[in-house]
This record gives sequence, C-alpha cells and structure tokens, in this order.
Amino acid sequence: MKASNTITTTLAATALLASSALAQLDPIVIKGSKFFYKTNGTQFFIKGVAYQQDIQGGGNSSTSTNSSYHDPLTDGAACRRDIPLLQELQTNTIRVYAINPDQDHTECMKLLSDAGIYVIADLSEPKTSINRASPRWDSQLYDRYTSVVDLMSQYTNTLGFFAGNEVSNEASNTNASAFVKAAVRDMKKYIKDRNYRPMGVGYATNDDAEIRSDMEAYFNCGPAEESIDFWGYNIYSWCGDSSYQESGYDQRTREFSSYTVPVFFAEYGCNQVQPRQFTEVGALYGDQMTPVWSGGIVYMYFQEANNYGLVSVDGNDVSKLADFTALSSQIAAVTPSGVNRDQYTPTNTVPSSCPTVGSAWQAASALPPTPDSALCDCMAHAVTCTVAQSVSDEEIGDLFGIVCGLPGNPCAGVSASPSNGTYGAYGMCEGRQQLAFALDTYDRHQKEAGNQDGCNFSGSATRQSAVATGTCSSRIQAVGDGTSATPTSGSSGSSSSSTSRGAAAGGVAQASFNIGSVPLGIYAICAILSGAGMVLL
Repeated sequence: MKASNTITTTLAATALLASSALAQLDPIVIKGSKFFYKTNGTQFFIKGVAYQQDIQGGGNSSTSTNSSYHDPLTDGAACRRDIPLLQELQTNTIRVYAINPDQDHTECMKLLSDAGIYVIADLSEPKTSINRASPRWDSQLYDRYTSVVDLMSQYTNTLGFFAGNEVSNEASNTNASAFVKAAVRDMKKYIKDRNYRPMGVGYATNDDAEIRSDMEAYFNCGPAEESIDFWGYNIYSWCGDSSYQESGYDQRTREFSSYTVPVFFAEYGCNQVQPRQFTEVGALYGDQMTPVWSGGIVYMYFQEANNYGLVSVDGNDVSKLADFTALSSQIAAVTPSGVNRDQYTPTNTVPSSCPTVGSAWQAASALPPTPDSALCDCMAHAVTCTVAQSVSDEEIGDLFGIVCGLPGNPCAGVSASPSNGTYGAYGMCEGRQQLAFALDTYDRHQKEAGNQDGCNFSGSATRQSAVATGTCSSRIQAVGDGTSATPTSGSSGSSSSSTSRGAAAGGVAQASFNIGSVPLGIYAICAILSGAGMVLL
C-alpha cells in the first residue's frame, strides 16, 4: 500500500550536502560481544536497512538465477536521492549484498559517511559465491572476496563483511559451512596481513530450527583466527502485532546470552501481515534484548515483487510506502541504552564447542586449505599430462566425470570430504588445473602398470614438458600426492590478488569436487562412469 505523498528529493539532498561534515566517520570496533565507536567508546546499536535492488532476501534462501547485479554504491545520483530518506528512518547502517570492486564508490561512501551511515558488505556476488549445492573455496572466490576487502578497507564507515549468507539452510547441506568458515579464516588473515584497520568478518544465517544451534556453535568454535567476528541472524518470526514470547525472540535471546561476539538481526521484517507495523522494533531496542543484541537491519529499502519495500522508486521520485511510515514511527520511539567501552568487561569469553558430526551436521572442525594460486601454477607446470587447449570450459566437467571414475583414484588430490575434515591439496585450484592434476595422476598410474598411452582421452589430454624447479619443486614435493592438505599452511593466499544461494543439496555426505559450478560426487561417479571412461580412452 503506497502512501499518498510523493516527494522529490533534490532539495533535501542539496541540504544534506551543504551541511556535510568533511571529517571521516569514526570507525566501529568490537570488544567482547558489543560494538563501540572507536573514539568515544559509546556502544553502537545497528539501526539498519538492506539497500540493494534485484538481490534476493526476505528469508528467501535460493540463489538468484540472474548473475547480473547493480551495485548501489556506484550510483551517486541514487545515493543523493535516497540518503535523506534513510536519515528520516534514523539509519546508521546499510547492508549491501554485492559490491563491484572494479567501479568507483567514492561519492556514495562519502555521502554515507557524512550522513553517519556505515556499510556492511557481503563479499560474494551472484555468480561468484559459495554455492550450497556444490561448495568450494578456491582461488577465484579468494580473489573476489579480497578485492572487495581491498576496496572497502579505505573507507572508515565500512563496518565489516559477511563471508556468506544462508549458505547452509538445512541439515542436508551443512557440509557447505566448512567452506564458508575457511573464507572467514582467510579474510581475517588477509585483513591482518595487509595491515588494514580492524574490520569484522561474519556470517548471516537463516532461522532454521533444525540447524540453528549447530550453525551458531560451528562458526564460534575453535581458534579465534578461524571463527566469526560477529553473527548476523536473518529472522522473520515476528509477524503482525506479535510479542516477545510468541515470536520466539525470548528464546533466541537466551540462546545468545553467552555468545562471545556481537549478534544482530542481519535481516528482519516479516511481511505476512501487511502493511508491516514493525512492533518488534520496541523489543529489539528495549531492555530485554539490548544486553545481548546489537540491533538489526530491516529488509528492505526498495519495493520489488517480494513486497518488502519501504519505498517505491521511479527515477528521481521516491514514494514512501506505508511500511516506511510505520518503521519511522517505531524507530523514533526507541533509545537503546548501552555501556561505555571503558566500563565494559566481557564475561562471555568461552567460545562454543564444535558440533558433533552426524546426520544433522556434516562439517568437521578441520577446514579446507587456503587458496594458493602460486602452488596451483607450480603444479600445472609440473604435470606431464595436461588438458588439451581445445577442451572448452563447458567440456571440463564431462571430462572430469570420466577420469574420476577410472582406477587409481586419480581425483583424490582435488576432492573434499567436509564431514571427515579431509581435503585434497589441489581442490582450491581452478577447474582446468584440477583436471590436469587428475589426468596426470591417472597417466602415472597407467605407466606404472605398463600402459604408456594413458594421456589421450580422445585428444582431450596432451603431453607437455614438466617444469618444476627451485621453490616450485620443493613445494610440490611437500604436498606429495595431494591427498592431504594443511588448512593453514602459512600460504599468503592467491597470488593474483591486488589492491546467495543455490538449490538444496542432497542429504548424503560424501567426498566431492567441483569444476566451476559443476558438482560431482566421486563415489557416484565411480559407480556409474567407470565403464564409460574406459571406452573413451
């Protein structure tokens, strides 16, 4: 339902710019389970709005089939149009789901900073993310994630990053969480190694009753270097004029009362009853919840087909919807009270225990290795049997399915078994490099058996002269057959670095590997494709 008044924001934006402060926004820091302003130590409560069009959310955990996206922080005109309205909602934080690191963000980040608004940025984008149906953590993803960190690190109003959003959303795909946690580990190390200012790396989870306890425990357990800095909760249980008890907010608050890092609602705002009244705002920022929760982010600013919008946008004209008016009224009525950093001594200092692997949880505490493109390049030059140049990227998955069904377990060095915590050393390489390793492994086994024609595959494989000297030679020798990777081997990560959601996976935990977006189960391939593979040699 659209409110009657349509406003043109030019004058409001002009007034905002005229009064803008030139100083950078004071960074937000973390101490214990709370956020604070760095300079004066005042506790920071997120009053947020999700701010990006054409990105699925609102409790929808399916990855969008649309791989294109528009980064709203590259559109200065839109930022000038929308920031005055965000200020009307007392917004101090926006969440952006997909950043384009190749474009300029200076104008929007400056406008947001001047308005006192921080940014939490998801590190993925629709076509480059950890997919629950075929999870991986490889050099392509590493480069994507670090490029967003590099870009956003220059702005003091970057609050932090989400390494994943609802990647595991039911028991059958909890194995994917191992890859997300590896991303958390590596982005935390990357920020530290680059001497960037402290910026948190967290995760945004869905509210699934079967896995939520294990999820929050898994990402909080183990060494601090591997665990999340904050926990985002996408929760839509308060619908209409609900209550603290009826919505389950009371239970969630008890569950997180001893959590060691800040927790907040990464998305909220059930729309089953419309227009939304946002009566949960009073509870979220009230005395019962503020000792545990650090606020939340309303889903979402733009009106779209899912009907979660606060405003309707038509060019430079913005129409406030009834939801906008209700949220504005509710948020204006709350004044959360916190504690000063200097007077705060964290008592929640014991991390969670890692969940037990079983039918309801499929990720062991051991994590995938850090992507290392230098090691992958060394291996690709050291093999004597590799992928023919004529093989297209689309054909790699089919060829991989063939070779992995052949004797000698040639794909062990690129496979992954999150439930066992075992990972092939080269599983983090690019798809063509992984296939080269598998082809070479098979060829070596065939030579040992007296067959000198193991590198053919109807012309899809070809021989090359191996080149592995100096550092490359020693690194490859250290890896051996590649069947066992050291998750934190001291690698600096992908050497090419510079400055939400796939279809649910099946419930069988098994070793797997991925070529681009093609998931393949080794055990299934062995049973189905081995005969076909022998014919095609």
